[in-house]
Amino acid sequence: MSVKVSDHVLQRLREWGVEQVFGYPGDGINGLLAAWGRAGDEPRFVQSRHEEMSAFQAVGYAKFSGRLGVCVATSGPGAIHLLNGLYDAKLDHVPVLAIVGQTHRSAMGGSYQQEVDLHTLFKDVASEFVETVTVPEQLPNVLDRAIRTAYARRCPTAVIIPGDVQELDHAAPTHEFRMVPSSLGLSDATTVPSEESLRRAADILNSGDKVAILVGQGAAGARAEVERIAEELGAGVAKALLGKDALSDELPYVTGSIGLLGTRPSYELMRDCDTLLTIGSSFPYTQFLPEFGKARGVQIDIDPHMIGMRYPYEVNLVGDARETLRRLIPMIRGEERGREWFETVCDNVRRWDDVLERRAGLSADPINPEHVARALSPLLPSDAIVTSDSGSVANWYARHVMLRPGMRGSLSGTLATMGCGVPYAIGAKFAHPDRPVIALVGDGAMQMNGLAELITAAKYKDRWTDPRLVVAVWNNRDLNQVTWEMRAMGGAPSFLPSQELPDVPYAEFARSLGLTGVRVETPEDVERGWRTALEADGPAVVEFLTDPAVPPVPAHATWEQIEATVASALRGDADRGSMIKQGLRAKMQEFLPGRQEK
Repeated sequence: MSVKVSDHVLQRLREWGVEQVFGYPGDGINGLLAAWGRAGDEPRFVQSRHEEMSAFQAVGYAKFSGRLGVCVATSGPGAIHLLNGLYDAKLDHVPVLAIVGQTHRSAMGGSYQQEVDLHTLFKDVASEFVETVTVPEQLPNVLDRAIRTAYARRCPTAVIIPGDVQELDHAAPTHEFRMVPSSLGLSDATTVPSEESLRRAADILNSGDKVAILVGQGAAGARAEVERIAEELGAGVAKALLGKDALSDELPYVTGSIGLLGTRPSYELMRDCDTLLTIGSSFPYTQFLPEFGKARGVQIDIDPHMIGMRYPYEVNLVGDARETLRRLIPMIRGEERGREWFETVCDNVRRWDDVLERRAGLSADPINPEHVARALSPLLPSDAIVTSDSGSVANWYARHVMLRPGMRGSLSGTLATMGCGVPYAIGAKFAHPDRPVIALVGDGAMQMNGLAELITAAKYKDRWTDPRLVVAVWNNRDLNQVTWEMRAMGGAPSFLPSQELPDVPYAEFARSLGLTGVRVETPEDVERGWRTALEADGPAVVEFLTDPAVPPVPAHATWEQIEATVASALRGDADRGSMIKQGLRAKMQEFLPGRQEK
């Protein structure tokens, strides 16, 4: 039997080390599906319930493995469905390859069924590389270049293969005019700044008395070096959400997340510092960085396209975070530095932790959502992977979930899309089948697509050597983040037709699939619920009935903003029974640090 183009696609993916492809079938990729049958399902085809979930699973796989995530979809609607997940990859700088079908070449331009202009469709999301394979000789170069570009630029790329081309006999490019041969592989490369720029950066850092460090996902491979330079500089370290697992939350000078979902000590760190060192982060919210002119700045980033933004840095060091810090640290004069600033940062962290402990311990109806997140931290296995969806649950993940060395965590950091938490977790399980994975999801995201992806978890649970995949659902029957944004930012009461959610028996649905399902209705049972799910012999859903009246108010909010939010909520929601009570004002004042901690 002759080798088809589709056979060579799978062979080339195997040669690049691709072990699984996340996808959904359709007649636009029938040639590829037939090749999968001939190849004995290598690389493994992982079937999701929707192409968007395939893309999210590829993103989750790539985020937690550091390897290429690959997704595949049919022509027309299948290709369209990939877009949201691919934009998530683009905005969070994750290497993902999309392979999509297209109508036969003979029908293109004829308004044929499922014919979509895929180049136009993908030209923004896969702006670094998108190409259609029209003859077999073109395939090796297109596929290899798409993979190399995805790795090198940390971005999504797309390869389009018409259905009839998939069925053609494979023919390698020849040694002739207008042929483009190709080869496998991409060596490791390290970019480092010049010695002169390093010394300029060191002079700025050495001159500072109150140094703040901001780390993002680009610092993840430089954990030891970040710790060393922070200790040499006597600095506090704040973390962008994508950098939450870049440094242990147990370190006394780590102030936690920064921004709208951030912590009070991170806000204070940026407000009071005189020097800022940013490592591997493109955190976009300038208002949470030091006032312009108040602090001098140095940035380290491997991508020259992303450096020099967000803040008027004096020195922009283009280079790998680990290697750059290794060269920079010997130039730091840590022995000449006092410890007053460092001790202030550590005191702020301890005080904030006390505030969070008190807030998590306050009563709610029926369960305080902060208590649910805080109760998880001490129960997390040392090798846990945690994913979070968007919404108010991201607040609790950012502030209460403490990641220790060896743990991983991520969410949709820049696109902030709903519905990524569960497919991320499934992608993480295929990246690390021997590690426990916990997905933190609001009921809105769970209804959007998490319920369907439980079917995927049930389908593949026997493939994972560690069977633990825990999906925790904050069930408050409210699209809570937007509800509170309406109150806090728009001064409007909750608009029930848009915000109120149907009550769904999440744990019962899990049990109907043969999974473990736990429903927690009282605060006393929260820890038991977590333990039961974490000790299950397969995927588990633990459903917590939480109070939508607990406010995810930013830690930096002024008392005037708090008062306005309370007034808005009371004005529109006072008659809503158990959802929002007359005592909301007192409750909000309990849940916030208070005037003395403004």
